[in-house]
Amino acid sequence: MISVLLWARYARVVRGEALAIRNRDFIGRAQVADASNLRIMFRHIFPNLMNTAVVLATLEMGHVIILRFTLSFLGAGIPMPTPAWGVMVADGRELMVAAWWIFFLPCIAIVLTVSSMNLLGNWLRDKLDPKLRNV
Repeated sequence: MISVLLWARYARVVRGEALAIRNRDFIGRAQVADASNLRIMFRHIFPNLMNTAVVLATLEMGHVIILRFTLSFLGAGIPMPTPAWGVMVADGRELMVAAWWIFFLPCIAIVLTVSSMNLLGNWLRDKLDPKLRNV
């Protein structure tokens, strides 16, 4: 359900990147060399788009985790028998004074997971960016 709401972000970024790649010199050279449109698309455009799509997916994973946490915390997420961080935090609110770790540990898990996904996205951006590669 969340992917239905967030697909436009991916479509906008990938379309913009595809339009930018389409106007580069190596695409023009491939057209002059009489390469078919499918060959240009699969050989030149898709490999250059994959870097952007992978980095965007890892960075957006943090947003999805926070959104699922919020929905579960408010009671609009996963049904009760299934464990979810939002449900754990909501249940731990009542016990915050007596047993603080019930509230605190799921919050720490969320922070660590979102931070690690952002760090992974930044690392992938640095590794997959052809401008930053050492020759």
